[in-house]
Amino acid sequence: MKTTESIGTTGLVMNEPLLWEKGKTGRVGFSLPNQDVPSAPLEKELVRDGLDFPDLSEVDVVRHFTRLSQWNYGVDTGMYPLGSCTMKYNPKTHERQAALPGFAQAHPFLPAELAQGVLALMHDLERYLAEITGLPAVTLQPAAGAHGELTGMMIARAYHVHLGSPRHKILIPDTAHGTNPASCTLCGFASVSVKSNDKGILSPETVEAAMDEDTAGIMITNPNTLGFFEENIKAIAEIVHAKGGLVYMDGANMNAMMGVVSPGEIGVDIMHLNLHKTFSTPHGGGGPGAGPVCVREDLAPFLPVPRIQKEGNTFYLSYDFPQSIGKIHAFYGNVGVLIKAYSYIRTMGKELKRASQLAVLNANYVKEQLKDTFFLPYDRPCMHECVFTDKFQEAQKITTLDIAKRLIDYGFHPPTIYFPLVVHGALMIEPTETESKETLDSFIETCKAIAVEAQNNPEKLREAPTKPKVRRLDETLAARHPHLAD
Repeated sequence: MKTTESIGTTGLVMNEPLLWEKGKTGRVGFSLPNQDVPSAPLEKELVRDGLDFPDLSEVDVVRHFTRLSQWNYGVDTGMYPLGSCTMKYNPKTHERQAALPGFAQAHPFLPAELAQGVLALMHDLERYLAEITGLPAVTLQPAAGAHGELTGMMIARAYHVHLGSPRHKILIPDTAHGTNPASCTLCGFASVSVKSNDKGILSPETVEAAMDEDTAGIMITNPNTLGFFEENIKAIAEIVHAKGGLVYMDGANMNAMMGVVSPGEIGVDIMHLNLHKTFSTPHGGGGPGAGPVCVREDLAPFLPVPRIQKEGNTFYLSYDFPQSIGKIHAFYGNVGVLIKAYSYIRTMGKELKRASQLAVLNANYVKEQLKDTFFLPYDRPCMHECVFTDKFQEAQKITTLDIAKRLIDYGFHPPTIYFPLVVHGALMIEPTETESKETLDSFIETCKAIAVEAQNNPEKLREAPTKPKVRRLDETLAARHPHLAD
């Protein structure tokens, strides 16, 4: 095997104290006009003892945040192979479209007649998402994927209540996303775990045994968190529908299926999409995101209000939907994110299918190249991501965490680790379609080099990472003795 050169470096990364440690009395970084109103003290409940804002110059502030930016790693820095998160590169032209003055400076309280452009854009985005998913009714309100799940479960609850038969259970596969059970619980449903089979997917027989008259439906992540397409989905949908249930599809992994599979045609009734995954808008850092929900026609009355309506050439927001679950987000969702997703869809057009095909190709390439390096629990074609374990490294007492930390020294962000829970010591890799073969080869060679180190010099991995400013955190201590704000 050729020598692997680390793309990570110790470099010149500046130490940076807290702003409170940098400030000196009398420094000023801005000037304000003279006050034309009298000063007034803060209300007592707004005052925190011992907290005084530091006096800083402009150069203090600029250098502080520039230095902190040098500590960051993001998708603009390099490959971000987090499985089940689809951290793909976001074209910067989308940022330009979202920053156009007519969008960026539009106040959320503008009357509809002064917001026709943004309403038209959102109306068209709903139509595009409906076409992509095969589900005709769409809401753009949910602020993220988990929020979309919650909205979908609220719609399922409202549907069953409307039929006069409120139900209390939801089936959730063991390969589902971790937020699914929480979304069920928040809507008053009990989660019933359903085990996947030896191929890493659901068997219709297992679903049929679990489905009864008190089960509202199933939440199925497809492709699932093992990276496999649920190939029995149509049979499963028929079983659920026969018992009066609904099929909810967690569409967070839709990046593997755009233009290839129409969820509406395989029996899905409700699904959410992660625009900040599949449709190339920024992801991470706490948001913002967007998790639109798409539903079949007879579930449309339950969608959140207001809904965008069109009359002639005029767009407006309507609250006239008495069966609606109500409003689930301020204003009408994270509009800046919606604009970027709209730009991506308009730019790509039918090439959305090509993006999914390349995402699947890249994941299978990584899987085939590394399956003799890390243990592959399911050796079969995958979709957008592949899952390995640390079984080959157990003899040297090297864990998945050690491998992930050593990747940092080589300049790569680690993949997702210890998820999905159905695989012990999971190492889940999603390369996405935006990474070149050269980048993938560099990542693969690095993983192979780390495996050799695990065999010949395991202490290197146990001591990793050595190059970042912060090394291994004491996660046990942090969990037992957290330092929280007052």
